[in-house]
Amino acid sequence: MKKTNNKNGRIKAISISRKKGIPKSNVPSATLIENYGLAGDAHAGLWQRQVSFLALESIDKMKKNGLPKLRPGAFAENITTEFINIPEVKIGTRLRLGSEAELEITQIGKECHSKCAIYDMVGDCVMPREGIFAKVLSGGEIHTGDSIEIIK
Repeated sequence: MKKTNNKNGRIKAISISRKKGIPKSNVPSATLIENYGLAGDAHAGLWQRQVSFLALESIDKMKKNGLPKLRPGAFAENITTEFINIPEVKIGTRLRLGSEAELEITQIGKECHSKCAIYDMVGDCVMPREGIFAKVLSGGEIHTGDSIEIIK
């Protein structure tokens, strides 16, 4: 099994939803649209948080805190990663997903205006601290299992 090295990882899950404020559904593939986000996702648009990322390792932490049934997409993240240290990626970092898509990290964490159901259940949520957000610089088709590479 590949270890976390903070430079390369893979897409563990791709998740989208048609409405905001709900867990996302996992899909086997999706299209990233330049300067917009994931096709069919409610969070896509002309703003700095077009695509959200959360590491599987962060989800696993929450599972150990009393939510064993959590799954990718439960935090409303678009891309669940594996083997890349997402919480340490800096603003301005560029990522390549699959063979074509390139994204730039625009925000680390977020302010939650209201506490989510996960917070209500265990008194904590990792997304505000460990989730990251990006804009799409160049689009393309991505698939579960595709590589994620930090390119600069």
